[in-house]
Amino acid sequence: MGDVERLLTAAMVEIKTVDPLHPHAQYCIGQYFAELDHRFDTGFDPSISISADADELRPPAGLVLVATLRSEAIGCGALKFHTDQPTELKRMWVADSARGLGIGRRLLAELEAEAENRGSQVVRLETNGSLTEAIALYRSSGYVEVEPFNDEPYAHHWFEKRLSGKG
Repeated sequence: MGDVERLLTAAMVEIKTVDPLHPHAQYCIGQYFAELDHRFDTGFDPSISISADADELRPPAGLVLVATLRSEAIGCGALKFHTDQPTELKRMWVADSARGLGIGRRLLAELEAEAENRGSQVVRLETNGSLTEAIALYRSSGYVEVEPFNDEPYAHHWFEKRLSGKG
């Protein structure tokens, strides 16, 4: 019965693009920062991390997707677009209460589709070694580890994925 309930709950999740200053986006990004601060050995200070502010995440420069369940924000992910560099994946987060429902994988797939629809051929991201669930998700979704491509102070791993080119 638990599997059926999980599948039914997952089917009720909606994912849509929102403005980065929308309350759902702000809630998710705030929760993301709080989780990083808790999980990183040195804590997390967004002011020393590579920026992904509202203007960088608002079309046409980027976008934010938010996952909701029964009108409550339970996850997010964002993209930063560049004309001469790969698209950057930013701010991937799923609430503890929604983990195990496949929300992270759905967000990732929708972000990749959005990047491809805008002509991106490659998506890149960096992540911290303490985020083992995220690393496993990226690897199982076709991301390969590459040499560092930025100087993100919190990153231990840099990944990229070539998109199919059908966008």
